[in-house]
Amino acid sequence: MSHEQPHLTSDTAIREDEIEAGRYDGAEVRAWLVNWADVDARQLQFRGTIGELKRAGGAFEAELRGLTEALNVPLGRIYQKSCSAVLGDGECTFDLDTPGYVSARAAEVVTDRRVFRFADMAGFAPDWFRHGVLKVQSGVANGLQGMIKRDIVEGDARVIELWHPLGAEVATGDLLRIEAGCDKRMPTCQFKFNNLLNFQGFPDIPGDDWTISDPTRSPRLDGGSRR
Repeated sequence: MSHEQPHLTSDTAIREDEIEAGRYDGAEVRAWLVNWADVDARQLQFRGTIGELKRAGGAFEAELRGLTEALNVPLGRIYQKSCSAVLGDGECTFDLDTPGYVSARAAEVVTDRRVFRFADMAGFAPDWFRHGVLKVQSGVANGLQGMIKRDIVEGDARVIELWHPLGAEVATGDLLRIEAGCDKRMPTCQFKFNNLLNFQGFPDIPGDDWTISDPTRSPRLDGGSRR
């Protein structure tokens, strides 16, 4: 169940810049029926989350999604070659604070809230941070984060480009946390993170080309590894 509810933006309540930054995406909402003479006398009427937010003319319209909305989300394991875990989660278990896999530094040159340039960021292999996460830990954009699209090495300098602009401005000097990326392939898990034991993919599952191929004579049929 879901429905839409209009509201005015206000400097003392929900501000327009906070909506633009995405700080209310997925926020929990509770609606109460309250006795105005005794606010402790109340009954919960609705509980859910904010879905799509629209802004126009100094007001915003929020889509409210009920608790049953979670039943529409596909669940379960997918059998695929790539890993289904998220780097650092309970299935992966890799510690993202491990030295060499994270860089904490101040922002230097930021373009369009999406491209971050650093004059001296040596010590990491090319593409080390691609597929990783850049998190802002101070300033107006504190708490926002973005997925890394490109990690470009230019001598000792480095350019980190996000897939999408952040929802707020990042100023020079704001503290950033840049985490190494994982492309979810088995060799990456094994050699980059030394975490093959927790790899959540199925690298030897046959592909579509194998299922439609014609029978052929094989010189080795001993049940050994196909690699």
